[in-house]
Amino acid sequence: MADPIPPFEPRSGPGFRAGESLRIRRARQFAQLPVRTIIPNALTVLALCAGLTAIRFAIEGRFEIAVAAIIVASVFDALDGRVARLLQGSTRFGAELDSLTDFVNFGVAPVVVLYLWSLVEIGGIGWIAVLGFAVCCALRLARFNVALEDPDKPAWTGNYFVGVPAPAAAGLVMLPLYLTFIGVDWLKEVPILIAMHALAVAFLMVSRIPTFSGKRMGLRIRRDMVLPILLLIGFGAAVILSYPWWTFTTLAAVYLLSIPLAVMRYRHHKARTAELDPDAVEADDLKLD
Repeated sequence: MADPIPPFEPRSGPGFRAGESLRIRRARQFAQLPVRTIIPNALTVLALCAGLTAIRFAIEGRFEIAVAAIIVASVFDALDGRVARLLQGSTRFGAELDSLTDFVNFGVAPVVVLYLWSLVEIGGIGWIAVLGFAVCCALRLARFNVALEDPDKPAWTGNYFVGVPAPAAAGLVMLPLYLTFIGVDWLKEVPILIAMHALAVAFLMVSRIPTFSGKRMGLRIRRDMVLPILLLIGFGAAVILSYPWWTFTTLAAVYLLSIPLAVMRYRHHKARTAELDPDAVEADDLKLD
C-alpha cells in the first residue's frame, strides 16, 4: 500500500518569506488592523445604506425622503475620502468599495427614484433613460479608476475634472424632483422631458468637457478665516434646513452655469501652457482622462 501523500505546505512564492510556515502566514494575515483604516470604510458603508434606502422610500412613494437619503449618501461620500487622507487610512480595499458604492448611490439610486416617480409612465423609453444614465456612470467610474497620474502634467489640470463627476451628476439628474417639490407640478406630467434631461446629464458624465474640481481645496485655513467660515457654515445649514429644495435647485443651477466658465478657464490655461511647451499640450490631448 502506498504511503499517504503528506499535506502540501508551500514554502515560497508571492506573500511568503523564506522558511515561513503556513501557520505563521495565516497569523500574519489575520493580524489586527488600525482603527484608522476602518473609519473611512464605515462611512462608505453608511453611504451605501443611505443610497439603497432611498430606493426603498421611492418604492413606498415617499420621494422627498428618498431624495434626502441620496443627498445624505453624497455627504458621506464626500467625507470618507477626506477622512481617509486625514487619518492616513487609505487602502486598496477602501478605494474599490468606494467605487462600487458610488455606482449604486449615484448611478442607480437617483434614476430609479426618477423612474418610479415619473419615467414609468412612458415605459420602455423611461427605462432606456435609466439604463443610459447607469451605464454612463459605470463608464465614468471605470475611466476614472484606470486613469494614470502623469507626473509631467501641468499642475493646474488638478483643478479640473474631465466630464461631470458622478456625485454632481446625481444631484443634477434629480433637478426635476427639486422643482416639483417647490411647486412646479406640471413637470411630473412631462416624463419625456425628464428622460431627455437624464440622458443629457449622462452625456456630461462621459464627455471630455472640463469641470471644476474641489480636490485641491486645502485642509488648513488661516486663523483669521476661522470665524467667517464657521458663520458661513451655520448660515448655510440654516438655509438648507429652512428651504432645502430651493437651495438644491439653486446649487444645481449654479453648477450648470459653472460648466461654461470651467471650459473657458481650462482653454485659457491650456493656451498659456501651449506657449511654453506645445509638446505637453499635444500629449495631453491624446490622454483619455
